[in-house]
Amino acid sequence: MTDRYLSVDQVAELLGTTARFPRRLIEERRIRYVKVGRHVRIPESAVDEFVQSRTVEPLRRPRTGFRRAA
Repeated sequence: MTDRYLSVDQVAELLGTTARFPRRLIEERRIRYVKVGRHVRIPESAVDEFVQSRTVEPLRRPRTGFRRAA
């Protein structure tokens, strides 16, 4: 159990959003979370997984020849 458990406010600060966004992720079950009594905690690894799964890599377009300068 080496994973840190973050509060909703900590996750919001980490993602640079308001607390409403992580709460919506929890409600829609789009992120793993743990209920401890009435408190909700999100494992740090779950935040990393969420960010990794939604990361869009840039496209590398091959050069199609030389372009003429104007």
